[in-house]
Amino acid sequence: MARPAAQRLDVGARSVPRPITLATLLAVLFLTFLDTTIVTVALGAIHYDLGSGVIPLQWVVSAYSLVFASLMLTAGSLSDRLGRKWLLLGGLAVFCAGSVLCALAPNAGTLIAGRAVMGAGAAASEPGTLSVLRQLYPVRAERARAIGAWAAVSGLALALGPVIGGLLVAGTHWRSVFWFNLVLGLLLLLAAWAFVPNSADPPTGRLDVEGFALGALTLAGVTFAGISGEQHGYGTWWVLLLFAVSAAALIGLVAVERRAANPMLELGYLKSPVVSSALFVAFAVYFGVFAIFVFTTLYLDLVVGYSGWRLAASFTPMAAAIVVGSVLSGRWVGRVGTRWPMIAGCLVSAVGILSTRQHLGPHPSFGWLSVALAVTGVGFGLAVVPLTDAVLGHVPAALSGMAASATNTARQVGAVIGVAALGALVNSHITGDFSDRLQGLGVSGTGKNFIIGLLETGGDNAKSIDLAHPPAIIKPLVDAGTAAFLRGVQAALVTAAVLILIAAVVLAVGLRSSRSDRPGAAVGP
Repeated sequence: MARPAAQRLDVGARSVPRPITLATLLAVLFLTFLDTTIVTVALGAIHYDLGSGVIPLQWVVSAYSLVFASLMLTAGSLSDRLGRKWLLLGGLAVFCAGSVLCALAPNAGTLIAGRAVMGAGAAASEPGTLSVLRQLYPVRAERARAIGAWAAVSGLALALGPVIGGLLVAGTHWRSVFWFNLVLGLLLLLAAWAFVPNSADPPTGRLDVEGFALGALTLAGVTFAGISGEQHGYGTWWVLLLFAVSAAALIGLVAVERRAANPMLELGYLKSPVVSSALFVAFAVYFGVFAIFVFTTLYLDLVVGYSGWRLAASFTPMAAAIVVGSVLSGRWVGRVGTRWPMIAGCLVSAVGILSTRQHLGPHPSFGWLSVALAVTGVGFGLAVVPLTDAVLGHVPAALSGMAASATNTARQVGAVIGVAALGALVNSHITGDFSDRLQGLGVSGTGKNFIIGLLETGGDNAKSIDLAHPPAIIKPLVDAGTAAFLRGVQAALVTAAVLILIAAVVLAVGLRSSRSDRPGAAVGP
């Protein structure tokens, strides 16, 4: 029996059922979001193999998210202008090239560079998954269900990252993570070519090059300053200069976007309390979730000594819980709008993160920790659907690339700033508490600086050191360092939970009198 015409799309000379196109888009989305977290469980193996300390390992995670976030708004605007399919295909090709560079990396610097290339590819391909979806489903009721699937897949990919990564590392080697990315990326490149239709809404006038440059400079400056300050000190002149340059670039960005004929980011839509609140929730939730995906995983891997299998098992309930939360939230949004599901998602996420902090210790209970992670996953799933629908549903279809990019930029900025800010907090415990403990052990001067440097930046001397099972001669020093690391991770989790609770308060107060978040309030095509 033939499908209705409305369920088919023209791709070149062929007609493709909409569900196949949707499945292809969701698979591309899965790949780009998966790589945000899949590498987290490989950090311990990378440390052991390449001798990378905490700061280089942060860059292995942040290089991807930083470039992803810096380029995404421009990529979204380019997709509206040049064609959403072609940017998606080009992004997948670049992503695959970066995967090869990472898989063959002989040192941490090359690995970080490869991750940056992968981030550029993800930035080009990911906005198309949401903006094409907006074109496929112009009717709000249908679009809400599709967005629910999109949100579920994006959240599931983040949670499955540690699961799939753990299985790959346990079964083979950390480099297999990137060979996996390459194979999946090539398959999706072929699928997108065959099943995704092209669409464009080219504006008149030139591309907003100034907005792109200032936006990238803002984010890159604050991230470089945040992570570099951990090693060189936040009072260092050039670190302070980077912060100042980032602030100046942000001010310039706002000024340029207000008067640009074809702005990269339509600031007028940010005046909507629904849109601005949703973007803040996206920032806060991803800030918090990455406290778990990066620092909790790093602690369980490096310090507690969880194997890849055990890490995968720990995060499997969280992955399932994200799907459950997303499905429930999609139905809830259809009935009551976006406000209450976002608030509920924030509250449940914060409770889960605080519970994770409570059960994270020198000898954490596998069962209770898995439950805490699952609670966080439910909250995360509840929040992702309404925040996505709130932004995409209040922007015209012609600007869907920009809207999709704004949403995902807020998420990636939350991840990048979260890794930088919380990394600084963790590092302050290493340089502060650990330094005091070393002095108590009679280690000072050159010896103290050497040990702190070994933890922070690594090097050849850090290769093949198993922090979970250190040699007896250095065990007191390692125990002192890991205790300081644990206190830093616990402080990071509390900070993340507080920010998410602030987001809940902003929603409760800021949208109290707003009716624009209710069903049927979306902007038309």
